[in-house]
This record gives sequence, C-alpha cells and structure tokens, in this order.
Amino acid sequence: MGNLSGVVKELKKERDRVERQLSGLNAALSAFVGVYGGAGKPTRKRRKLSAKARAKIAAAQRARWKAWKAKRTAKVT
Repeated sequence: MGNLSGVVKELKKERDRVERQLSGLNAALSAFVGVYGGAGKPTRKRRKLSAKARAKIAAAQRARWKAWKAKRTAKVT
C-alpha cells in the first residue's frame, strides 16, 4: 500500500504541474487574442440612407429598367 500512496502523490504532483502549464497557456492565448484578435478583415460601418434617398434611388432604377425594356421591345417588334 505504501507504493500505491507514492504513485497517487506523484500523480497529484503531475496534475498540479500540468494545471500550471495550462493556466500559462490560457494566459498566453488571452493575450494573443487581445492583441491580434481584430487583425482580420476590418468591419466597416454601414451608412444609413434616408427613406427619401432610397425612394430616389428606386425611382431612378425603375426608370432605367423602363428605358431598357422599351429599347428591347422596340428591337423585337
């Protein structure tokens, strides 16, 4: 039994050593993510259009489609 308690004691020491290493790795990862976490593609704020501006853009697009369709039907006929 004395040998078994020695093994358990060694295993506990090893577990504590591994826990210390893991906490060091976790700290390193946290620091790395803090510094380089936003190093990917930067996000861009989207500009908001007013309802009036959207309506103006939509009307212009409808006019372009109307002209395109008129030109297309004129060729077919």
